[in-house]
Amino acid sequence: MVKTNQLRRLGKTDLMVSPIGLGVMELSGGGGLIGRMFPVIAAEDKNAIIKAALDGGINFFDTAEMYGAGVSERSLADGLKAAGAADKDVIIETKWQPILRTANNIGKTIDDRLRYLGGYTISNYMIHQPLSFSSPEAEMDAMADLVDAGKIRSVGVSNFNPARMRRAHAALAKRGLPLVLNQVRYSLIHREIETNGILETAKELGVTIVAYTPLGSGLLTGKYHQHPELLEKKSGIRKSMLVGNVERTRPLINAMAEIAGRYDATIGQVALNWLIHFNGDMVVTIPGATKVYQAQESAAAMNFTLSAEELARLSEISGQLK
Repeated sequence: MVKTNQLRRLGKTDLMVSPIGLGVMELSGGGGLIGRMFPVIAAEDKNAIIKAALDGGINFFDTAEMYGAGVSERSLADGLKAAGAADKDVIIETKWQPILRTANNIGKTIDDRLRYLGGYTISNYMIHQPLSFSSPEAEMDAMADLVDAGKIRSVGVSNFNPARMRRAHAALAKRGLPLVLNQVRYSLIHREIETNGILETAKELGVTIVAYTPLGSGLLTGKYHQHPELLEKKSGIRKSMLVGNVERTRPLINAMAEIAGRYDATIGQVALNWLIHFNGDMVVTIPGATKVYQAQESAAAMNFTLSAEELARLSEISGQLK
């Protein structure tokens, strides 16, 4: 069950979410272009993953049109229904795919998103990438129309730089709405938003940061450091990148392992805990899962809080990585 004292407000809304959510891109196997990147997971296993997240206190779920052309959205809805989750008890965000489209498409495809989500409310609807044929102003106007029509509750963006965030924020303000969130890559090994203006702009505007890839594609779980034989299962560019980064990040992993021992936690849980506490309550995160234990471990990362000293130490070590 969700611990209400842990819930955080999304932007300047009344939407309250668990600081760790569940990204369900990995449940898109078998659908569309993105779905080809992931294995097809049996329905009962998808349902078990979502139930594990709910049981662990997660109420926040992230999906997108691009994730399997509806497969991820439908898998999420099916899993929530199988677990008996009421609409009022979950917060769902999904995304409009802007590539080779204009803002006019936003209103034309929203009913597809609602249909795949099977009766669950879209609490936040995002522009997935800053790559459409329309301006941020036109996109925000189309999104605001959906709020006015009662089809979505709030508006967000993903992968927007500071300038585009400001334009989206200003356009929504003209319609009496806040820009709620910006979903971007952020972790102990991907801290670009701290120096490129995104984090600073989000703080100024009251926009929540939703961090994706919080475990650095598995690197921040320490599994490749502790079990280097796993690298042999990788191939090509991904393998070469991992091999180099394993040694580069070893000082950070060693420090996280030491801290994890104090909390009877895993290295990955320490990485997630740092992410949701280092910037106060303005960052939430959405790790994915293909196994039940992964959803359970992510949820359990909310059960402790790193000390200020530990947060600062990990930040320092991370910042010194070459």
